[in-house]
Amino acid sequence: MSVTAEDMAARFRVDGRVALVTGAGRGIGRSVALALAQAGAEVWLLARTQHEIDAVADAIRGAGGRAHAAACDVTDAAAVRRTVGGIPALDILVNNAGMNIPEPFVDVSEEHLDRLLDLNVRAAFVVAQAAAKKMLEAPGRKARGGAIVNISSQMGHVGAVNRSVYCMTKHALEGLTKAVALELAPDNIRVNSVAATFADTPMTAPMFAKPEFSKWVHERIPLGRLGRLDEIVSAVLFAVSPAASLMTGTSLVIDGGWTAQ
Repeated sequence: MSVTAEDMAARFRVDGRVALVTGAGRGIGRSVALALAQAGAEVWLLARTQHEIDAVADAIRGAGGRAHAAACDVTDAAAVRRTVGGIPALDILVNNAGMNIPEPFVDVSEEHLDRLLDLNVRAAFVVAQAAAKKMLEAPGRKARGGAIVNISSQMGHVGAVNRSVYCMTKHALEGLTKAVALELAPDNIRVNSVAATFADTPMTAPMFAKPEFSKWVHERIPLGRLGRLDEIVSAVLFAVSPAASLMTGTSLVIDGGWTAQ
């Protein structure tokens, strides 16, 4: 069967789909939300800060897209279930909200441990669970399909100094991805992760202001540079699109070769 260029391009579109992006006010979440809208999706934006997601929603609408901004703290499980339950329909989840507190293992406080576990693991689980339940409500779900992408990290595949808790949480997210992929496969809901290396985002900017840290990172990326947001976004768009219709339970590692060493 011959495939035209137009047919192939359409495989990377998500027209008519409804997408939910957490942590959508800045960084990777913002870029993913804008790209999903450009690819044809109606996008629901979740973050704690209303004015940030309002700005993203305005940008999407200004470009002719459809967007809804819902302020929600994803560590509040009841609020997550209420917010996701209020979405009329859902086809795509980009489970992006997360954080890191770099520090030596022996200095990690229980407060920091709990904060990272609460956001990076517990909240990610609750959001994915609520989204999956909403997807399963749709009539004809198996024919329509669905996609969940967990934003992980290269640190979900390797270890690193001063990142014991972050590595632990991202390894947990990779495990969650595999397990949930198996459970939801019979309903044609695909679950994958995107695991990126360091990129230039608001979360990493303070770290790269330190010359020693910047040198350490650059020396460990064989391609010799940081990742770009568009490179991470491209992987997410592929993972949620029909182009990846046979891909589930795996991780797209966008790391410039870091984990190949």
